[in-house]
Amino acid sequence: MARHWAWLRLEPGPTAEDAPRRVLRWATAELALWGLVLVLLGPAVRGLILVQTSRTAVLAWLLVALGLYWLYAGLGYRPLLLAQLGIFSAAASLLSLGGALQVVGLPTLVLLRPLARGLLALGGTLAGANLGMMLVASVRRRDG
Repeated sequence: MARHWAWLRLEPGPTAEDAPRRVLRWATAELALWGLVLVLLGPAVRGLILVQTSRTAVLAWLLVALGLYWLYAGLGYRPLLLAQLGIFSAAASLLSLGGALQVVGLPTLVLLRPLARGLLALGGTLAGANLGMMLVASVRRRDG
């Protein structure tokens, strides 16, 4: 029974700060593949039969889940991962608040969606910076 759950680690993997060069290259490749998956999922989320705020909220919650996975798997620099997780969570919360206000019938705040989209763009910029820093570190790191 324990062998079936061997893939589940209780401690997170090494982050980009302390990973050896080989592990850092694999983590960089995995993070780049996750970015490609997000690019491919964009049109699928856009095709959902929901209002614009709900589609953006689905994307924001997907980014929160991915941010948690990236933090757990050690795919990057921990401070950047924590910052982007906080930013994605704030954006998802703002969009969910706007959707809840619409469901209840209260007027939504005009600034919620643009602010959340700005936060998503900032979190995406941090994710790109994280990937770029990992690429540079994987080329410059000299250990095995």
